[in-house]
Amino acid sequence: MTDAPLDPHQRTSIIRDSLGVGVATGAYGVGFGAVSVASGLSVAQTCALSFFVFTGASQFALVGVIAAGGAPISGALTAMLLGTRNTLYGLRLAPLLAWTGWRRALAAQVLIDESTAMSVTRETTRAARLGFLTTGISVFVLWNLATLAGAVAGNAIGDPRTYGLDAAVGAAFLALLWPRLTTRRNQLVAAAAAAVALATVPVVPAGVPVLAAAAVALLAGVLTKDEPR
Repeated sequence: MTDAPLDPHQRTSIIRDSLGVGVATGAYGVGFGAVSVASGLSVAQTCALSFFVFTGASQFALVGVIAAGGAPISGALTAMLLGTRNTLYGLRLAPLLAWTGWRRALAAQVLIDESTAMSVTRETTRAARLGFLTTGISVFVLWNLATLAGAVAGNAIGDPRTYGLDAAVGAAFLALLWPRLTTRRNQLVAAAAAAVALATVPVVPAGVPVLAAAAVALLAGVLTKDEPR
């Protein structure tokens, strides 16, 4: 990959597209903040998750297990399983972005689906870096601000069961999953994961069915060896 300078039009286009993705994605943090406090976490714990973990699917998995009465360790393991895809992203982007030392360490904090997608298709190193940073930083800032807003609002309304918010975690997972069920393979993986989760519910502690379902998706990813996108 070359390191050719970006012309003003190309730079503006990358920034515009990346900020658009950042705003659209970051806004979903409101939903996480609300369902997290509805699951029993405090506002501070919810905000800490968004700041330090910063990967939506893993965060929703963790609070989902806790909401179901599972042990925090089960939730953490589920979150880690879902987060393994970020390792694959890192392997793909390391030579593309060509950062070393502390720059690579800081970049790892904003290594998510969206920042990866906005950088892997670029033709130069500078363009890839600009797309990665603009997307990653905008999502990070907006996700954390939205998490705080959602957590404060959710905490203010009291018992979530009064408003039917005890079902919010499941609804949030469905909202995350639905847009991805556009291919036959994804539909089959989702069906298999759901079947495994339902089969294990009567015989294992709360939280373990989510781990089992996540393992199905992880196994499918390893066997099919799709390149991150």
